[in-house]
Amino acid sequence: MNIKEIKEQFPILNQHVNGHPLVYLDSSATSQKPKAVIDALDSYYKNYNSNVHRGVHTLGTKATDAYEGAREKVKNFINAKETAEIIFTKGTTASLNLVAQCYVREFLKEGDEILITPMEHHSNLIPWQQAAKKTGAILKYIPFSFNIQLQ
Repeated sequence: MNIKEIKEQFPILNQHVNGHPLVYLDSSATSQKPKAVIDALDSYYKNYNSNVHRGVHTLGTKATDAYEGAREKVKNFINAKETAEIIFTKGTTASLNLVAQCYVREFLKEGDEILITPMEHHSNLIPWQQAAKKTGAILKYIPFSFNIQLQ
């Protein structure tokens, strides 16, 4: 894996901040987009900006076909059994809240243990704190060590 080639795919990383090359580490809040994603968004807004699954007009059909095509690509990439397993949300925070709320409703009960690390972003900490409070489950932090060697 060539880090330089990967970094070149992200146009925003071609700038300096405070005299240093930009390194963006707040991906829990906002992930930076590679050029392929920026180009796809640009194409969408220029060519068929329309709501998916909402209309039978040409632009709506194109948008729906592209949306479902993306779902199919993700299904194949992660080797899911069917496209119905692929759910798109506004972002990771919305996804984490959805998972936590659904899990609480279906499975979590008093005395169950929820395991997370002390390094969790608030978007992954708060939903599980709320789930524990709502159900009487116990939130536990998994200890870990920094025994990582970078090359």
